[in-house]
Amino acid sequence: MVRYYVGLFACLLLTQTVSAQTENDALMIPKNYFCAAGIYTHNSWDNYWEGTLKRTNLNMGTVSSNIYAVGGNYGLSNRINLLFMIPYIKTNASAGTLRGQSGVQDINLAFKWLAVRQEIGRGLLSLHAIASGAIPVGKYEADFLPLAIGMQTKSIALKALLNYQVGRFFVAGSGQYIRKDNVTIDRDAYYTTEMHYTNQVAMPNATNFLFSTGFRSLKFNAEATLTKVTSLSGFDISRNNMPFLSNRMNATMIGGIFKYSFQSIAGLEFTAGGNYVVAGRNVGQNTSLFGGVYYVFAVKKDKSNK
Repeated sequence: MVRYYVGLFACLLLTQTVSAQTENDALMIPKNYFCAAGIYTHNSWDNYWEGTLKRTNLNMGTVSSNIYAVGGNYGLSNRINLLFMIPYIKTNASAGTLRGQSGVQDINLAFKWLAVRQEIGRGLLSLHAIASGAIPVGKYEADFLPLAIGMQTKSIALKALLNYQVGRFFVAGSGQYIRKDNVTIDRDAYYTTEMHYTNQVAMPNATNFLFSTGFRSLKFNAEATLTKVTSLSGFDISRNNMPFLSNRMNATMIGGIFKYSFQSIAGLEFTAGGNYVVAGRNVGQNTSLFGGVYYVFAVKKDKSNK
């Protein structure tokens, strides 16, 4: 049976928003199977980029967040998976007078299609097309960066994922375009590079490119990742000012993911890993560590799945 694994990592921007990595692997849940997931993530940073200037701010100290997420993946067919994830987030600053937020953030949904699966040379090539989106479900305050738990924006994204595997070793790459809706804030005017007399904030769209390589087996997976998130518009944080929703937020991250499947309990898996921001613009130099427990089981028996 094809195995499924899921990892979670934070977007690693000042907002500490969450991005589920469930659609970022080339593995599929078989038809009529379901994977239930529970994941914990801890983020923290004290250095950040104010535009391109890297600095610290003693009035905030270390900004951190704890994320508790539940999610799942259902095999509608052997080539189509339906995924969801909902995080609860709590933020904190170790210094100053700002107090963190807590609450449910956004529901993340994804449709994953295995479009191509073809043997080429000594390996197997696969191409996935993924459509995903996020809808705010919590009534949190978005205009409170860097301690907001989310952006309060609806978004939709399209991604292509290419994977080539030879034996137990693989290399993969993906490209994603993310379109974000306007955000309504609780004030009638705000300043970016000019004055805006409205409570509507136009959010910058973004791209997300991921490269990964590693080892896969039925018992153990190890994967190294390189991620680059780029805003397609926006502006820099002005000197000694707070960040704003429509800032240009870019980040380059390196990370690792490890998965272990328990042979004594069929379907039970454990995943752990982390990410670190090595370069950025208007983002925190975040360190992210996560761990999750997953259980794969058959919703109903299907004779075609052995």
